[in-house]
Amino acid sequence: MAATSGRVLVVDDSEVIRQLIRVNLELEGFEVVTAADGAECLEVVRRVAPDVVTLDVVMPRLDGLRTAARLRAARETAHLPIAIVSACTPADLERGESVGVDGYLAKPFDPVELVALVRRLRERSAARPAPAGRRFAYDFGSPPPEAPRGDRQTPGDSALSERPQELVRPDDPRP
Repeated sequence: MAATSGRVLVVDDSEVIRQLIRVNLELEGFEVVTAADGAECLEVVRRVAPDVVTLDVVMPRLDGLRTAARLRAARETAHLPIAIVSACTPADLERGESVGVDGYLAKPFDPVELVALVRRLRERSAARPAPAGRRFAYDFGSPPPEAPRGDRQTPGDSALSERPQELVRPDDPRP
């Protein structure tokens, strides 16, 4: 196994999805800790100090968006990069943006895109804290007609993969 690339807290009520995400991230050198819902996430997050958190939206006890809001509200976890890995409605995406979620990957997802999302969020957080007014990135798999060029990331860039992704506002129809 490669050197540890960082610690990821994976939160999903489906054990199958948790294990799928775990295997794909561990193969890329990440250390993975899991939780079955948002309430368990809040218990585990301070103990394991993850570098990135992935959240499903629909979970028992405490859903992913409320969990993200609580992580953002607490000083100790406000800086954590948070990605939603879920099949969401446009309203869920809008709520995710409003609570400060950093990225979104739609289920079913390509494991390569999952790893790229987590890696990019990890690298961005290690390089510098997220700026105020950050944009929420949505991955629907289609590149924009005019993708930004160069090494510098702009607000229109996606935080999800190495290839350009379309940035879609929550009120826009899903492709």
